[in-house]
Amino acid sequence: MNHSDRLSVLKTYKLYLGGAFPRSESGRVYEVTDSKDRWLANAPLASRKDARDAVVAARKAFGGWSGATAYNRGQILYRVAEMLEGRRDQFTAEVAAAEGLSKAKAAAVVEAAVDRWVWYAGWSDKVAQIAGSANPVAGPYFNLSSPEPTGVVAVLAPQDSSFLGLVSVLAPVIVTGNTAVVVAAEDAPLPALSLAEVLATSDLPGGVVNILSGRTAELAAPLAAHQDVNAIDLTGAGAELATDLERAAADNLKRVRRPGPADWAADPGTDRLLAFLETKTVWHPMGV
Repeated sequence: MNHSDRLSVLKTYKLYLGGAFPRSESGRVYEVTDSKDRWLANAPLASRKDARDAVVAARKAFGGWSGATAYNRGQILYRVAEMLEGRRDQFTAEVAAAEGLSKAKAAAVVEAAVDRWVWYAGWSDKVAQIAGSANPVAGPYFNLSSPEPTGVVAVLAPQDSSFLGLVSVLAPVIVTGNTAVVVAAEDAPLPALSLAEVLATSDLPGGVVNILSGRTAELAAPLAAHQDVNAIDLTGAGAELATDLERAAADNLKRVRRPGPADWAADPGTDRLLAFLETKTVWHPMGV
């Protein structure tokens, strides 16, 4: 049979909620096109109800994930990186289509994203050393401060970097023990939805990462106002939307990371690792 006579097997992408792959409860989809406006696939157009379901899944997973040892979280993230490495060609094709890059440039972006995931995985059992401290006090006591995860974090993925940017905002949230609800880049959601397939077949417990695709403004509003979301990263929001979301987030005193210019190829530093951590301080008698 001539290969040109084959019918293409067109992929149906789905949401990733609680470790499963449901369609949007609304039944809606939207067309995803490449940088030249050629049709690529239909992606689920998630609803406000899907966003709320994602928060429920993230909260359910939080106890087990935050209670895991830092060493174990690092092992799991490294396993994700191994699987990303095995699917480099797929992600290269998706990034090239999404961002209008040549195959060589897209491959470099994907390699940088995998390397960044590995970099963050390595921080799992080290972040306490830069965020914790032994504090000097008067009296026969130890006074120790240690970092703890904030909780459920809503992440608006960057619109300009569908994979490297996504990894750069998601990995630091979960490596420190938080769980995440991610709103994928609106016009280029396919790398995020493919990442969900990698996460689902890794050792990452269901619900630790939940991925929604659709209209950023429609999904961000209920997440910013949600009383069980502890923090929100507004990277993928425009200035006007970010202002509205920050106002909504103040209602339950969420931690907010404001959007700003970012060079995703640059050394990320530790800012994002430390952004969604709380500090617990305990006193303990020296026993002298």
